[in-house]
Amino acid sequence: MKTLLKVLGIILICLVLLLVVLRATGLEPKDRRPGLWLKGELVTTPVSDWSFVNKYATDRVQTRTWYLIPHSVNTGFIVYNGQLYLTSNFAAGVPYPQGKNWVSNAVRDPHVRLKFGNQLFDRTVSPVTDPTERANVLQALAARNHQQAPSNGSTMHLFHVLPE
Repeated sequence: MKTLLKVLGIILICLVLLLVVLRATGLEPKDRRPGLWLKGELVTTPVSDWSFVNKYATDRVQTRTWYLIPHSVNTGFIVYNGQLYLTSNFAAGVPYPQGKNWVSNAVRDPHVRLKFGNQLFDRTVSPVTDPTERANVLQALAARNHQQAPSNGSTMHLFHVLPE
């Protein structure tokens, strides 16, 4: 019994040390691999026009998991009328929001951290449910990408980054 407790104690200490190292290094997402903490310079000033982020191809979003370790991914985004929207494409048959960890995390807890370049922004997101707003943003996205919405049965879900 004492040996089992020692082994479990050593495993627990190793896990804590691993989390401390990962917290210090960040372990950001890369391509399609998710990450943990995002590192950078935290911007605390309000943003009234997000157009400055159009120079980036993607953003990174860090969400809060129920088990208290952050989950971060690369996502798409669109700036419409100066407002920022995060995009998430769900293939046909993939359940919303459970089909993607970051989306289910954002629906459960809308407090996220965004990263553009080396700048971090702590913000709140809200799923877009208004059909007119959704249509306008998707139209702007299609115009920006010079393409029509996919017709393969997939669904694009949008999250509005709320003004402060």
